[in-house]
Amino acid sequence: MQTKLGKKFWISMLIFGLMGQVAWVVENMYFNVFIYKMFHAEPADISAMVMASAVTAALTTIIMGAVSDKVGKRKAFMSVGYIIWGISILSFAYIKSIMLTIVMDCVMTYFGSTANDAAYNAWLTDRGDSTNRGKIEGVNSMMPLIAILVVFGGFMSFDLDTHHAWTVIYYIIGIATTCIGIAGWFLIEDAPGLKKTEESLGNTLAYSFRPSVAKENGRLYITLANFAVFNISIQVFMPYLLIYYEKTLGMDNYVLIFAPAILLAAVITVFYGRLYDRAGFMKSVLPVIAMLIAGYMILYFTTTTVPVFIGSLLMMSGYLTGMSVFGAMIRDNIPEGRAGQFQGVRIIGQVFVPGLIGPALGAWILRDADVIVNGDGTTSFLPDRGIWSAAAVVIVMLFAMLMLTMNKRKETNYESDRN
Repeated sequence: MQTKLGKKFWISMLIFGLMGQVAWVVENMYFNVFIYKMFHAEPADISAMVMASAVTAALTTIIMGAVSDKVGKRKAFMSVGYIIWGISILSFAYIKSIMLTIVMDCVMTYFGSTANDAAYNAWLTDRGDSTNRGKIEGVNSMMPLIAILVVFGGFMSFDLDTHHAWTVIYYIIGIATTCIGIAGWFLIEDAPGLKKTEESLGNTLAYSFRPSVAKENGRLYITLANFAVFNISIQVFMPYLLIYYEKTLGMDNYVLIFAPAILLAAVITVFYGRLYDRAGFMKSVLPVIAMLIAGYMILYFTTTTVPVFIGSLLMMSGYLTGMSVFGAMIRDNIPEGRAGQFQGVRIIGQVFVPGLIGPALGAWILRDADVIVNGDGTTSFLPDRGIWSAAAVVIVMLFAMLMLTMNKRKETNYESDRN
């Protein structure tokens, strides 16, 4: 029988999950556009920013996830973190250079990772169990797509070639994020069984990195390794995605093409989480790989509106359903009472390793990319279709890893654990 969750949980999850993803969408998809349009950034600049943010996110989540376990609190870290996160976003309205953008991106990432990656994700793990994990992850994994829709729809009314537009955007997102943090004091409820750990902070920090712990939780660490490869594939193209649509394909109206694909992918993601609850990990993850490969290949070979829409739908559906399936598998295998301590190793698989390798691979693919001359005489690069073939190669590697690591015996044991 599925464990019921109250209305307060779902309201808190929806507003914190959505606002957190809106802030991450602005960082992950539009900071690249910001420095590209305002400062004519090169692929190396974009890659450096993504890498620096990934390192910051990983270190922050490792430390603050353990701290939240140590003190036995999630609500305070979520609420205060969102308040300061919003203030840091607002500060981007006053940035005038690539280097300062990268530095402040790391500052913003610290507060965002404390509030979202460490506290919010640990809170979700605390509140769920094996009977409802797929449902929770299905809704939670839909948040990035809805956030993209919100951001895309909102940004349509702005001329992103002007600094004034970016100033208004940063004020809106920053103030909204801060307001959500304030609301959290009245909405969020920590899990009833959440208690502070008696271990020292040093032991709490080191726990998930001990070889003995990795051996005891082999299925979790194997899943994290596969999750890292999955996210490397995504990070090969994601930093350059919007620039590719707008500049390379010449689709000034890419939002009108992308938005319907996102809506359909969001619907697919909600229902897909239930497949994990019923069928288990392997039967859920293989269709994800198929969707991604199909989407990548269509986007590689086509440049016209309808095929690009179909390819984008498959790509985004594969991305979000994959996040849902991997997220549920990871949460199901985190030892009870140690959710915060394992957010660090989760973020290493989700952000740190992919953030180092994926953008660097993308930048290498684009090392000889075509350039265009801007109106002021400066030049900007054009991402090419090579990002799709590189992403596809990585996904094929993931398929091979899954076949090697998630063998029939482990899947059978997993199913018996759930039943």
